[in-house]
Amino acid sequence: MIRCMIIDDEPLALQQMEGYVKKIPYLELVAACHTAIEAHEILENDKIDAIFCDINLPELNGLDFVKSLENPPMVVFTTAYSEYAVEGFQLNAIDYLLKPFGFDDMKRASDKIKARFDALRTLQEVSQIDEDDAIFLKTEYKIVRINIGDIHYVEAMSEYLRIYLTGNPKPVIVLLSMKKMEERLPSRSFMRVHRSYIINLKKIKEVSKSRIMLVDDVEIPIGDSYRDQFNAYINSKFLTK
Repeated sequence: MIRCMIIDDEPLALQQMEGYVKKIPYLELVAACHTAIEAHEILENDKIDAIFCDINLPELNGLDFVKSLENPPMVVFTTAYSEYAVEGFQLNAIDYLLKPFGFDDMKRASDKIKARFDALRTLQEVSQIDEDDAIFLKTEYKIVRINIGDIHYVEAMSEYLRIYLTGNPKPVIVLLSMKKMEERLPSRSFMRVHRSYIINLKKIKEVSKSRIMLVDDVEIPIGDSYRDQFNAYINSKFLTK
């Protein structure tokens, strides 16, 4: 599923696009926002693959909002003013929908999103298959090599990450976003279970309703936004009679 967000300050337009998204089977609507400020808060705490963003927004317009994002998701701009089209495409927008638009236009833009999403996912899967299964990170004015299998869990602290490793009493601290780390770690072995934590699934020792205990007896909280995904993983591994 492609996790998407809609941003539009017009209630009727927002309601219309919500209806369109629900008709497109590969889209999952995570949030419908009235302002860019509201959307920015959600992007900081949740994984969003694509946004349908109105350009004429209060406080911060859609173009400036996308420019402000360090790692913007795929973007489809929507607006009633055609003069913004060139600038929209200069920001590598997937598509540009001129209001009023119908379901067929929304579906066409969504198909372009899916094509880009599938291509990026294939590229990511290929890039994760390293011969030595390692990553290089800059920390304390030096570059260190980290074996991916040695990572127990990753903890976010403001703009930095703490990476806890097998055999290391102290974590490696790097200036990096959780989103970047989540994208780089192989999804077959790692999962984000909280806005502040990514864990190595192979290091799980016990699971309770709200916490995960790893093999080093560290307890990790399970965030509400990540609970369903984690429970689905556990259920897929659960052995019954």
